[in-house]
Amino acid sequence: MTWEAESGRVVVALVPTGAHLNPAGTVHGGLTATLLDSCMGLAIQSTLDKGIGQTTLEFKISLLRPITPETGPITAEGRVLNCGRRIGTADGRVTDAKGRLLAHGTTTCLIFPT
Repeated sequence: MTWEAESGRVVVALVPTGAHLNPAGTVHGGLTATLLDSCMGLAIQSTLDKGIGQTTLEFKISLLRPITPETGPITAEGRVLNCGRRIGTADGRVTDAKGRLLAHGTTTCLIFPT
């Protein structure tokens, strides 16, 4: 797994393997959800001052195409939509190496002092 971050944007990439498969033989949706939850929440975190944290209040994802080990590397990118004092929102996209959209999502995060 690789990471890339800048203020308001976080990218997470990995290569799915047989360990990620569900009984139907495709990558479990939970892996895609984890990638999106991570990159979207961390995109919000990347805009916050030291001593301020965030946690997911809710998120929604749409799985558009099956992902298998043959899909090859997948990349999840989260971008901040809005970040206020108490609530932050972000969206995310999962794509394959050809740039095809595999899944997308949105999140709402609670912002709080740590």
